[in-house]
Amino acid sequence: MKILKANSAVAITEWAPHRIEKPRDEWTAEDNRKANLDNVAKDILYQTLDKFNFSKIKMFKTAKEIWEKLIQFCEGNEKTKENKLSVAVQKFDNTKMKNGESLDEYDERISSIVNELNALGKVYSNKEVALKVVIGLPKE
Repeated sequence: MKILKANSAVAITEWAPHRIEKPRDEWTAEDNRKANLDNVAKDILYQTLDKFNFSKIKMFKTAKEIWEKLIQFCEGNEKTKENKLSVAVQKFDNTKMKNGESLDEYDERISSIVNELNALGKVYSNKEVALKVVIGLPKE
Protein backbone atom coordinates (compact mmCIF):
# COMPACT_ATOMS: atom_id res chain seq x y z
CA MET A 1 0.00 0.00 0.00
CA LYS A 2 1.17 3.49 -0.77
CA ILE A 3 0.86 6.13 1.93
CA LEU A 4 0.91 9.57 0.33
CA LYS A 5 1.86 13.02 1.56
CA ALA A 6 1.65 16.49 0.08
CA ASN A 7 4.68 17.47 -1.97
CA SER A 8 5.55 20.93 -0.75
CA ALA A 9 8.16 21.34 -3.52
CA VAL A 10 5.40 21.50 -6.18
CA ALA A 11 2.86 24.32 -6.37
CA ILE A 12 -0.73 23.49 -5.52
CA THR A 13 -2.84 23.10 -8.64
CA GLU A 14 -6.61 23.28 -8.78
CA TRP A 15 -6.83 23.56 -4.98
CA ALA A 16 -5.29 20.11 -4.48
CA PRO A 17 -1.69 19.53 -3.46
CA HIS A 18 0.55 17.32 -5.54
CA ARG A 19 1.00 14.05 -3.65
CA ILE A 20 4.01 11.77 -3.43
CA GLU A 21 4.65 8.51 -1.65
CA LYS A 22 5.58 8.97 2.02
CA PRO A 23 8.79 7.15 3.00
CA ARG A 24 8.16 4.29 5.45
CA ASP A 25 10.34 5.91 8.14
CA GLU A 26 7.90 8.87 8.19
CA TRP A 27 4.79 6.72 8.69
CA THR A 28 2.62 7.53 11.69
CA ALA A 29 0.65 5.03 13.78
CA GLU A 30 -2.39 5.92 11.65
CA ASP A 31 -0.44 5.20 8.45
CA ASN A 32 0.59 1.80 9.84
CA ARG A 33 -3.05 1.07 10.75
CA LYS A 34 -4.21 1.93 7.21
CA ALA A 35 -1.51 -0.26 5.66
CA ASN A 36 -2.49 -3.13 7.95
CA LEU A 37 -6.18 -2.75 7.04
CA ASP A 38 -5.24 -2.88 3.37
CA ASN A 39 -3.33 -6.11 4.00
CA VAL A 40 -6.29 -7.60 5.86
CA ALA A 41 -8.65 -6.65 3.02
CA LYS A 42 -6.29 -8.12 0.41
CA ASP A 43 -6.04 -11.34 2.44
CA ILE A 44 -9.83 -11.65 2.57
CA LEU A 45 -10.09 -11.08 -1.18
CA TYR A 46 -7.32 -13.60 -1.90
CA GLN A 47 -9.00 -16.27 0.22
CA THR A 48 -12.32 -15.94 -1.62
CA LEU A 49 -10.92 -16.25 -5.13
CA ASP A 50 -10.32 -19.39 -7.13
CA LYS A 51 -7.05 -19.85 -9.05
CA PHE A 52 -8.52 -18.48 -12.27
CA ASN A 53 -9.70 -15.19 -10.75
CA PHE A 54 -6.65 -14.89 -8.50
CA SER A 55 -4.41 -14.97 -11.57
CA LYS A 56 -6.32 -11.96 -12.94
CA ILE A 57 -5.67 -9.75 -9.89
CA LYS A 58 -2.40 -10.96 -8.36
CA MET A 59 -0.40 -8.10 -9.91
CA PHE A 60 -2.42 -5.34 -8.20
CA LYS A 61 -0.92 -3.80 -5.09
CA THR A 62 -3.85 -2.50 -3.05
CA ALA A 63 -7.20 -3.92 -1.97
CA LYS A 64 -8.91 -0.99 -3.72
CA GLU A 65 -7.22 -1.81 -7.04
CA ILE A 66 -8.11 -5.49 -6.63
CA TRP A 67 -11.74 -4.68 -5.80
CA GLU A 68 -12.11 -2.32 -8.77
CA LYS A 69 -10.69 -4.93 -11.16
CA LEU A 70 -12.96 -7.65 -9.76
CA ILE A 71 -15.97 -5.40 -10.32
CA GLN A 72 -14.79 -4.76 -13.87
CA PHE A 73 -14.23 -8.49 -14.53
CA CYS A 74 -17.53 -9.58 -13.00
CA GLU A 75 -19.87 -6.79 -14.07
CA GLY A 76 -18.15 -5.42 -17.14
CA ASN A 77 -18.39 -1.88 -18.42
CA GLU A 78 -21.65 -0.02 -19.08
CA LYS A 79 -22.00 -1.45 -22.61
CA THR A 80 -21.56 -4.99 -21.28
CA LYS A 81 -24.17 -4.36 -18.58
CA GLU A 82 -26.63 -3.04 -21.17
CA ASN A 83 -26.08 -6.13 -23.34
CA LYS A 84 -26.55 -8.46 -20.35
CA LEU A 85 -29.76 -6.66 -19.44
CA SER A 86 -31.10 -6.89 -23.00
CA VAL A 87 -30.38 -10.61 -23.15
CA ALA A 88 -31.98 -11.21 -19.74
CA VAL A 89 -35.12 -9.22 -20.65
CA GLN A 90 -35.41 -11.17 -23.88
CA LYS A 91 -34.94 -14.43 -21.99
CA PHE A 92 -37.71 -13.40 -19.54
CA ASP A 93 -40.06 -12.37 -22.35
CA ASN A 94 -39.54 -15.62 -24.28
CA THR A 95 -39.70 -18.06 -21.36
CA LYS A 96 -42.39 -20.70 -21.59
CA MET A 97 -42.88 -23.95 -19.73
CA LYS A 98 -41.10 -26.80 -21.51
CA ASN A 99 -42.63 -30.19 -22.31
CA GLY A 100 -42.10 -32.53 -19.37
CA GLU A 101 -41.06 -29.69 -17.05
CA SER A 102 -42.72 -29.62 -13.63
CA LEU A 103 -44.35 -26.46 -12.32
CA ASP A 104 -41.65 -26.24 -9.63
CA GLU A 105 -38.88 -26.45 -12.25
CA TYR A 106 -40.59 -23.80 -14.39
CA ASP A 107 -41.05 -21.52 -11.37
CA GLU A 108 -37.40 -22.01 -10.41
CA ARG A 109 -36.30 -21.11 -13.94
CA ILE A 110 -38.44 -17.94 -13.94
CA SER A 111 -37.14 -17.00 -10.46
CA SER A 112 -33.56 -17.41 -11.65
CA ILE A 113 -34.16 -15.07 -14.58
CA VAL A 114 -35.94 -12.53 -12.34
CA ASN A 115 -32.99 -12.62 -9.89
CA GLU A 116 -30.59 -12.03 -12.77
CA LEU A 117 -32.70 -9.08 -13.92
CA ASN A 118 -32.84 -7.65 -10.38
CA ALA A 119 -29.04 -7.84 -10.17
CA LEU A 120 -28.85 -5.88 -13.43
CA GLY A 121 -31.22 -3.21 -12.12
CA LYS A 122 -34.45 -4.30 -13.83
CA VAL A 123 -37.21 -5.01 -11.29
CA TYR A 124 -40.51 -6.64 -12.14
CA SER A 125 -43.46 -6.48 -9.76
CA ASN A 126 -44.89 -9.70 -8.33
CA LYS A 127 -47.94 -9.14 -10.53
CA GLU A 128 -45.79 -8.97 -13.67
CA VAL A 129 -43.89 -12.13 -12.71
CA ALA A 130 -47.11 -14.01 -11.87
CA LEU A 131 -48.61 -12.94 -15.21
CA LYS A 132 -45.48 -14.16 -17.02
CA VAL A 133 -45.72 -17.54 -15.26
CA VAL A 134 -49.36 -17.93 -16.25
CA ILE A 135 -48.80 -16.82 -19.86
CA GLY A 136 -45.93 -19.28 -20.20
CA LEU A 137 -48.02 -22.27 -19.11
CA PRO A 138 -49.11 -24.71 -21.82
CA LYS A 139 -52.76 -24.49 -22.87
CA GLU A 140 -53.57 -27.95 -21.61
